[in-house]
Amino acid sequence: MVNLGYVVNVIEDPAERLATVQDAWRLTREVLVVAARLDTDHRELSGTPLGDGVLTRIGTFQKYFTQDELVRWLRDSIDEQPVAVAPGVFYLFRDTARREAFAASSFRSRVAPFSLSKSIALYRENKVALTALADFFDEHGRLPATGELAAAETLEEAFGSVRRAFTFLRTATGPERWGLVRRIRSADLLVYLALARLRGRPPLSVLPAALKRDIRSVFPSYRFACAAADTLLFRAGNAQAVEAACQESRVGKLTPSALYVHESALASLPPVLRVYEGCARTHVGSVEGANVIKLYRQRSQVSYLAYPDFDTDPHPVLSRSTTTRLGSLEIHVRRYERSTNPPILHRKELFVHPSYVHHRKFARLTCQEEEHGLYEGSASIGHAEQWRAALAERRLGYLGHDLVPIDSIRASDTDPVSTTTCG
Repeated sequence: MVNLGYVVNVIEDPAERLATVQDAWRLTREVLVVAARLDTDHRELSGTPLGDGVLTRIGTFQKYFTQDELVRWLRDSIDEQPVAVAPGVFYLFRDTARREAFAASSFRSRVAPFSLSKSIALYRENKVALTALADFFDEHGRLPATGELAAAETLEEAFGSVRRAFTFLRTATGPERWGLVRRIRSADLLVYLALARLRGRPPLSVLPAALKRDIRSVFPSYRFACAAADTLLFRAGNAQAVEAACQESRVGKLTPSALYVHESALASLPPVLRVYEGCARTHVGSVEGANVIKLYRQRSQVSYLAYPDFDTDPHPVLSRSTTTRLGSLEIHVRRYERSTNPPILHRKELFVHPSYVHHRKFARLTCQEEEHGLYEGSASIGHAEQWRAALAERRLGYLGHDLVPIDSIRASDTDPVSTTTCG
């Protein structure tokens, strides 16, 4: 691996900048990592224009790229398709198969671990090998081929074959979970193949062997899978299809302008919305700290919102918003760390899946707040100051995720009307 971490943005001469990335590519055996400053940083730093960049106050040169400009420059410089992993950070792979394996893993959903309905001695005796088999199935949605599972020999000795070992697992844990895993992985593959078209979908021959088997285990052929993925991609670009999916989604907080969903619930969205969000993530990569995604309903736009205290604060405060418009591929960053009246979240249980570890606690708090009439003026409570005023008017405060009278809170323990206090 060769890493150019914030190197190309400090080279003043464009020809030298180009030579540097090309030299780094010649040294690369597997993956080249390129990170550069974006124009979103430029807005917060002053400098004097110099060439295609600026001369900073301390006398250093900085070239600020847009996300789209950086990806085009890298692609044109070394004739390879970069993969966005974060704003201003890209991977360039020597091997197309490794690139596609990485891309496919980026859209693989999490599944809940299996549990036995009763204690079985045979399971305890072969727990390590059976867990390896379950992990493989969870990752691929199919049974392993010859040579894909190191524990295969142990399972064959204990059960006669890997397939019989899996049958044992299904019997001991119930078949529903494994059918769900297979459906989830099928959807993951469709999402991956749909988004692969954006960067130039590779032929089946260059895909990693494991990914080929994954696709063939679900679809009649690669051509069939690609056709289904294309249909899904085009639906994600259709405003009416996106609107219908937003209204039908079983997770997320639906507002007149957008559907908000916690990062943990992305895999539970309808496939159309997963591709819609994936189009944005293909462009910006993973936005550090972002844990709530805003999917706009009336325009092709996605925002990645950072709420650092989502789990612990009854009404977490927005610290940063990163927005990308899918048509122009621009990135806009807005910071709220210094705001005296930042936006806050309400009804957190709507953002997450019902299986989320804190869902019940979130829902209980919302019920308490509804009982005290705190949502009667919902249009005016979306910011911290207004919410504090509503609490103060009713002489209420928080102990953890419980709404309580101010008089029951000791002044030394907490600020009774703070939206950032969790007792």
